[in-house]
Amino acid sequence: MVDDGGAAVAGAGIGVGPYQELTFDAQGDVDPATRAAVARIEATDLLVFAHGWNSDRSTSTRLFDRFFAPFPGLVGAGVRLGYVGVVWPSIRFPDEPIPDFDPHGALPGAEAGAEAGTALDDATRAALGVFWPGREAELDRVAALLAERPEPPAAFAEFGALVRRLVDAEAAGPAVGPGVPAVGPEVPAVFVRDTVEVCRALAEALAEAGAAPAAALGGGARALWGGAKELLRQATYYEMKKRAGLVGEHGLGPVLTDLAGRRPALRVHLVGHSFGARVVSFSLRAVPDGARHVKSLTLLQGAFSHYAFSDRLPHDRRRGGALGGLQRRVDGPVVACHSAYDSALRVFYPLASRMAGDSAGLLGFDERWGAVGHDGVRAVPGAPRLSLEAALRDGLPGAGCVSVDAGSVVRRGGAPSGAHSDICHEELARIVVGAGRMGR
Repeated sequence: MVDDGGAAVAGAGIGVGPYQELTFDAQGDVDPATRAAVARIEATDLLVFAHGWNSDRSTSTRLFDRFFAPFPGLVGAGVRLGYVGVVWPSIRFPDEPIPDFDPHGALPGAEAGAEAGTALDDATRAALGVFWPGREAELDRVAALLAERPEPPAAFAEFGALVRRLVDAEAAGPAVGPGVPAVGPEVPAVFVRDTVEVCRALAEALAEAGAAPAAALGGGARALWGGAKELLRQATYYEMKKRAGLVGEHGLGPVLTDLAGRRPALRVHLVGHSFGARVVSFSLRAVPDGARHVKSLTLLQGAFSHYAFSDRLPHDRRRGGALGGLQRRVDGPVVACHSAYDSALRVFYPLASRMAGDSAGLLGFDERWGAVGHDGVRAVPGAPRLSLEAALRDGLPGAGCVSVDAGSVVRRGGAPSGAHSDICHEELARIVVGAGRMGR
């Protein structure tokens, strides 16, 4: 691990070893000290785990420690595991509960839904400042509006403009109407439609996810500020999506490929949670054809498209997924663990993934917008679908994509994210061990 002063602190806070942290900035540039430390790990197999949304190092370290804990007792005698925690700049709203980290499944003082109000607490405001450096004026005004909850439509329009500025949506092109920027190819509809309409739709989604009482929807304009807070959260998801792909392709992938060139016998096993699943998956873009150092890829509640590995999209046969065919660069299986209890991916991920004009309704479900952590890999011929129990009992395929329904263990968590972060289970560690052929 590397402390804030840059000094190496190997394995700090982690109960297994040898462990090192591998740190990247928002542009995908690696911290040289952490890269050198990872290169010094003596192991036959390297377990590389990328976190999802975490706003500080202590939260990431707790996740790594809990997830890695079962592995020493699961691997065979000939396997010497080394552990790597991939840390990259993402954000977690501190009002979201994290199962397995806290005794009651929630952070102290955190409450979901309407009871928590719409104001940003100090921890969330500070995390947003780190996530969007140099945007203090916009964030202060956003925080003020969420605290005051003014009723006039002009206040919602101002809020929407501030959020668009945070996600750089205004750079998409010239305005198509007063206060409405043009829609670029990468800007989801939630950031460019009428803000009142969007906030109302998001408030309905919160009610569906159990994060706000449905009765609150009839409370006038002030009741829509819960949807406005969710719009801000969606903005962080959108930024994390872009950042995760960049860190994976231009950061993690080249680092591991270089390491494999220096140590060709080293076996690498990639694991990612949430947007961290996107990080490790996009690292495959930097794996040369014919390389065999990546031995397995395990996605835990992956926050990216269930069509990502497809060579042909069902709704557009001329195109493939963003990672179409790249499962072939893994010398082993690509395992997508998914759960229907994940509200973040069942309800909110599709909102952040839709493009303007591609859907008749903001909330109407469309197969195009499903996440791999919600219903597994789609549109990849021959990709089996297994229950967790069957996968543990009968084993996993030796190669290709496979979906594992982990809902029997990934099922606990409060609104609005549901079971999205309920991943620290020995059963999932056993899936990783089986995918990497590391068992006894």
